[in-house]
Amino acid sequence: MFYYFFDWLNELDIPGAGMFQYISFRSAAAIITSLIISTVFGRQMIRKLQRLQIGEEIRDLGLEGQMQKKGTPTMGGLIILGSILIPTLLFARLDNIYIILMLITTIWLGGIGFIDDYIKVFLKNKEGLAGKFKIIGQVGLGIIVACTLYFSDDVVVREKVRGEDNKPVKEITVNHETGQQEVKYITQDVKSTKTTIPFIKNHEFDYSWFVSFMGDHTKPWAWLVYMFVIIWIITAVSNAANLTDGIDGLAAGTSAISAATLGILAYVSGNVFFAEYLNIMYIPHTGELAVFVSAFIGATVGFLWYNSFPAQVFMGDTGSLALGGIIAVFAIIIRKEFLIPILCGIFFMESLSVIMQVSYFKYTKKRTGVGQRIFLMSPLHHHYQKKGIPEPKIVARFWIVGVILAVIAMATLKVR
Repeated sequence: MFYYFFDWLNELDIPGAGMFQYISFRSAAAIITSLIISTVFGRQMIRKLQRLQIGEEIRDLGLEGQMQKKGTPTMGGLIILGSILIPTLLFARLDNIYIILMLITTIWLGGIGFIDDYIKVFLKNKEGLAGKFKIIGQVGLGIIVACTLYFSDDVVVREKVRGEDNKPVKEITVNHETGQQEVKYITQDVKSTKTTIPFIKNHEFDYSWFVSFMGDHTKPWAWLVYMFVIIWIITAVSNAANLTDGIDGLAAGTSAISAATLGILAYVSGNVFFAEYLNIMYIPHTGELAVFVSAFIGATVGFLWYNSFPAQVFMGDTGSLALGGIIAVFAIIIRKEFLIPILCGIFFMESLSVIMQVSYFKYTKKRTGVGQRIFLMSPLHHHYQKKGIPEPKIVARFWIVGVILAVIAMATLKVR
């Protein structure tokens, strides 16, 4: 909202109003505002949750210090959601299709998580929202995201026009001042189902390849493939973030690291000069997502003020489902979803540990009659807790791994 107000002031030649035209300035304002909301107003929210006696029900899993967390306020994800939404509404351009998608994602998955927490806390049902309804909600969001990205005229990719020899078409002009020739590639904005493949030179992949054998019917079937992939990614990452939220500060910290990396990728993907220099896909208007991701980083870092060990509040499903979904949709928008296993490696390992544990237990029970386990406990962070490693050390080490993975993800811009 401030963008439009200061744009109006700028037209009146008010000194300093033009600062709001810059994404970097609005991103800085968003992260500062988000930090203030999450830290200052977060304390008031925690007190409110305590008065309402919204405490976490803890199952005794035999983990050190676990039962001491009983009664700690939950549903703290409301702090994160508010700290994301308010700065975004204040500082982002609200006519940007990608900002609209991110706002819908935040509210949608935050709402699903809130319903789950509400059932657990207020209705005293430990199971919470039935899994099938969570999946339906995640699938519904996936359909909305896929339809928007595929059908909206505002979602395009700028590509070089290619001739019959499949080489980029060049336009040669002469600079009259210097007398030198200048070569420019002719470009066009197109609808595309392409994405980026990391680590390889010809690094673009079109989802229509899966149905290319259908000839003239390729396009409508490509849309179905695209939608299925988006639904699967959103559901997988959202649930993986939910599994990661098991010890103090782990989900919030790793989400902040992933978001910071995605913010850089969004900024360079939405800047024509950086995209050209790095030889990456240029996606017009995605640079505005830097404002949203700045609010996201401020929200998660501010939340850590109260969620770091020993936690004064838990985010609950209200926060964890939203965090994973936001990261997934963000990566899809900037065509970097194939980076998710690297960038969100912590989420990936946590989710994989559960799949491996359950699958191996069922397999061995079927073969021998006695189920066996790969890990002492899953998700993975509980395995290390069972080994006697202090909770803060586990979180710190996972953060370090997250930073390393983020650096590797960034390196894909040049390593091809």
